[in-house]
Amino acid sequence: MPTKKLNNVNLQESFDRIIAGNEHWIQEVANDQTGLFKELAKGQSPEILWIGCADSRVPANQVTNTRPGDVFVHRNIANMCIHSDMNMLSVLDYAVNVLKVKHVIVAGHYGCGGVAAALSQKQFGLIDNWLCHIKDVYRLYRDEIDAIEDSEAKVNRLVELNVTEQVFNLCTSTIIQNAWKERDDLAVHGMVIELTTGKLVDLDITFTGSADLGNVFAYKH
Repeated sequence: MPTKKLNNVNLQESFDRIIAGNEHWIQEVANDQTGLFKELAKGQSPEILWIGCADSRVPANQVTNTRPGDVFVHRNIANMCIHSDMNMLSVLDYAVNVLKVKHVIVAGHYGCGGVAAALSQKQFGLIDNWLCHIKDVYRLYRDEIDAIEDSEAKVNRLVELNVTEQVFNLCTSTIIQNAWKERDDLAVHGMVIELTTGKLVDLDITFTGSADLGNVFAYKH
């Protein structure tokens, strides 16, 4: 069936750029002399699970300068790790228990629109229900956040605190807890990306076991 042209000229041009980009990618794959893509066609064995924001400015491979096949990726609004989110949990379970990744990284980014929206009193629609989880993080650190007068600094501090809480959420999941019972080579990290420089800032939030989570979160059976 022939491809139909889109009625809107600008829409057609932007779609054509997608197809042209793919043609360029096809040539890169065809000209690759390393054998990487032939190996990737057989399967994947990434060492990293990246849980990041869906923001178009923070693609995991570019930020970490890694190749296709190196990073398993899950992205959503404001890099949330919610215990009832079956999408995120399915990705986490597959990455940890099937792919056997060694590092799980929660990567936020300064200037996050989702975090800024959560700090406002505006309604945005369906997404407000998702943003409530960020508002819950604000509730935990309200005194600290409210004491910051600069609006940009306020958002960026909540970005950091949100990453902290999402790392904790991951570590208290049964998936990570059970993996730590069987493995000593799994770490969960919290990081934030600086959009202006591309720097991946390590927040020094790394867990390799349940010892620091508190007794109520550390499952024994």
